[in-house]
Amino acid sequence: MATGSDHGLQRIVWKKIKESIIADCRKSEVWKILILDTFTTKLLSSCCKMSDLLAEKITIVEDLFKTREPVPDMKAIYFMSPTAQCVDAFIADFKTKPKYKAAYVYFTDYLSDDLFDNMKRHCAKYIRVCKEINMSFMPHEAQVFTCDNPGAFQSLYSPKSQDKMKILETLANQLVTLCATLDENPGVRYKKDSNMENAKTLAELVDDKLERHYDIDDGGKKKGKTQAQLLIVERGFDPVSPILHELTYQAMAYDLIDIQDNIYKYKGKDGSEKQAMLNEEDMLWVELRHKHIADVSAEIPKMVKEISASKKKPDGKITISNLAQMMKKMPSFRKQLTEKTVHLQLAEDCMKHYSNNVEKLCKAEQDLAVGADLEGVKVKDPMRTLLPVLLHPYNIHDKIRAVLLYIFSLNGTTDENLNKLIQHVKIEDEQEFIHNWKELGVPIITSPSLFSRKPSRRDRSQEEKYNLSRWTPVIKDVMEDAVENKLDTREWPHQSECPAAWNGSGAVSARQKHKASQDDRRTGSRLIIFVLGGMCFSEMRSAYEVTQAVKSCEVIIGSSHILTPSSLLEDIKALSKGPMETFTIDERSTA
Repeated sequence: MATGSDHGLQRIVWKKIKESIIADCRKSEVWKILILDTFTTKLLSSCCKMSDLLAEKITIVEDLFKTREPVPDMKAIYFMSPTAQCVDAFIADFKTKPKYKAAYVYFTDYLSDDLFDNMKRHCAKYIRVCKEINMSFMPHEAQVFTCDNPGAFQSLYSPKSQDKMKILETLANQLVTLCATLDENPGVRYKKDSNMENAKTLAELVDDKLERHYDIDDGGKKKGKTQAQLLIVERGFDPVSPILHELTYQAMAYDLIDIQDNIYKYKGKDGSEKQAMLNEEDMLWVELRHKHIADVSAEIPKMVKEISASKKKPDGKITISNLAQMMKKMPSFRKQLTEKTVHLQLAEDCMKHYSNNVEKLCKAEQDLAVGADLEGVKVKDPMRTLLPVLLHPYNIHDKIRAVLLYIFSLNGTTDENLNKLIQHVKIEDEQEFIHNWKELGVPIITSPSLFSRKPSRRDRSQEEKYNLSRWTPVIKDVMEDAVENKLDTREWPHQSECPAAWNGSGAVSARQKHKASQDDRRTGSRLIIFVLGGMCFSEMRSAYEVTQAVKSCEVIIGSSHILTPSSLLEDIKALSKGPMETFTIDERSTA
């Protein structure tokens, strides 16, 4: 199982699981079996390791939906989603011949009365505990969570969608369990958009469900609003950030290399297939992931040299084969070097793609996104910036990304102009890559008289930046404005008021003055951002950067799922198709 992180969302989730599930069972000093569905398997894998479970006297972890051998002298802990499929599988374990001595049953979320009655009818005498623990989100990183639902994109934005309200209800329930896990009752705000209603609808649902959840607390009193804000925004709010080629390590790796389920696969020097998990267990990954690739490429060889120098090895040129030799000769350094070798290889892979074609693309992309060149001179004719990209033999996806950035820079183009661009890129049969952005409320076709005004951005001219990384995600402006209490209430209406003292800087930091460490900061204010329709890695990075800069406020960002430029383009294209098979938290347990 994955990360045993000692801070952030994973730590909070693991602590709650220990307090609400394992503590119940600890009273009896016998070893137990833990039975999980697909969702809870992923949830547990994100926050603990098998050794953590063994330490809690859990000896076996089983899949709820697979055939299992009966162990009638052992007690079983069931941790599962509150769905008919899970309840049916549970009942099957006890209905005829009981598989286990007793059952401790825990659901991630609210269990309907009819499912509860069904369980009681068939298995009451075996159930020792039955609880809902309010935890149906996925802690992805210290400050990042997802609802583990990529299919939500189609449900929210496809014109043929038949389950939009169901998905919004599910996402709202998941957001409430996040707030409950953090022990927050935040003020809720959303980005107003005349074309799109999803953010407003979700804000209403979340606020209503929060009120009901916190109606009566353990002390018999209603829980008031806490020092937290929840901002809800739609993907179309910033179409640029998820399309640009990013040059920070994590974003670049997931864009250019085929990394599935956070597993990086590469070939060793001997040609053997190797793989490495990119998660918060790997402290070097945590240290490097938000740095620019130029810094990463300089730092890893330096680290390797320091290790080799400590063993009095000649410096020489750092190559994969040299490292392989070093590892054989120095077993005590093997683990340390393996970690560095993985990142040396990954950084090399990134740089290979970069020098092949990404470097040339980046200047044009940055000029189009920022609306100005390196010297700060305004781009007066975006077509002149775009043309060299279209004339160069880049792959189709890269050209589509550049065309989109051109259209976004103008807030839409004419039908005639767009048709010429589509012919130029030769995607006449795949126009959906571009046209379907309108389903997200992003202007694609605009008549010349109706070009709309672009939103103003924060001035970052004094910030030090790499020439090919001048763009800042719009969400970072929002985070900073929220923390400084500068969000315009006309653009960001309050679905519910949060305490007037919440401003993330003045009042909160004064109250927090004596607390400086990162863990202590957790007791301060929180800003929770939720992006409907997927978030990208540069937006995730922004949450850490703002938290680091402000100190008194922790920014947490989440979404239905995490997207890469390629996955977003494929999702956009698929909006033209009929209703897809999508998995919500209610259904995915059997997926």
